[in-house]
Amino acid sequence: MDTPFAKDTPVSKTEFRNAMARVCAPVNVITTRGPAGRGGFTATAMCSVTDEPPMLLVCMNSMSAQCDLFLKNGRFCVNVLSHDHRDLAGHFAGRTSDMEARYAHAQWEDMPSGNQALHDAMVSFDCVLADSRRAGTHYILIGEVVGIRVRPDGNALLYFDRDYVHVPTRIGSFGG
Repeated sequence: MDTPFAKDTPVSKTEFRNAMARVCAPVNVITTRGPAGRGGFTATAMCSVTDEPPMLLVCMNSMSAQCDLFLKNGRFCVNVLSHDHRDLAGHFAGRTSDMEARYAHAQWEDMPSGNQALHDAMVSFDCVLADSRRAGTHYILIGEVVGIRVRPDGNALLYFDRDYVHVPTRIGSFGG
């Protein structure tokens, strides 16, 4: 049975990436610290999974040199960046290859799990790895949230159309 949305050729990597560039997403620095060492990367692929127990997921390229580090440590912290963290996002996205140098660009606080949270993140979710699955080129890291730190002010750093965008905190409400 044909559907009106069926396509004769598969969606190409370029077509998919160009479409995903049109999806606005918060920018996050994902950190880990544990027996395997300290690591971190910038990601927009993060979302909530469930609130009972509180869980979220992060996607990480399986070719990353840090992938094993995150899996072995069994914990990670999602730091949602503010607009003030534009440079930090670049460092953790690979502009700075040395991990200690990446961390030197900001202040960090220890979380109960052993992770480090960005001192002035919009919000930091301290997570224990509950599950991981490889899907295509990436690992999906599912974390149970064991701690949260929230900053009461600031504007989120968002990524849209392959660039950082600034959206004021209060832009209106849904439904009145």
